[in-house]
Amino acid sequence: MNKITMTVPVTVKAKLTEKLRARLIDEAVKVAEQMELELKQINIDMQRELEKSPEHERQIRNFFSGEMAPRQGRLDEAHHRKETFEKLALGAEIVQGTTERQVELKVGDNLREAMNVEILVEDDKIIAIRS
Repeated sequence: MNKITMTVPVTVKAKLTEKLRARLIDEAVKVAEQMELELKQINIDMQRELEKSPEHERQIRNFFSGEMAPRQGRLDEAHHRKETFEKLALGAEIVQGTTERQVELKVGDNLREAMNVEILVEDDKIIAIRS
């Protein structure tokens, strides 16, 4: 066998523009608002349960703490992302994710070059494909 077809990852990066910055900040704000609402609702539910069963306070608080922890983590992450995007310089390249591509490799090809491919987009338009 002298050749093989492989699926390799491709990194997708976006060049930071004012439009992208606004969208990313907006997304972070929406996540933060949603997490704040969920945390408030969990607190209300916890208070209701505590009023019904004060003798089980420890178990109730432990249960609701477990419900709150991941949401608090997402809230903190959303605040951090918002701050990061506000400070980031225009033109910075942000990893948006990965996708895959099929590549045919032959004996003697450079595997590293085949594996290290990225697509750069600016306002949803591809501006470069780099290896």
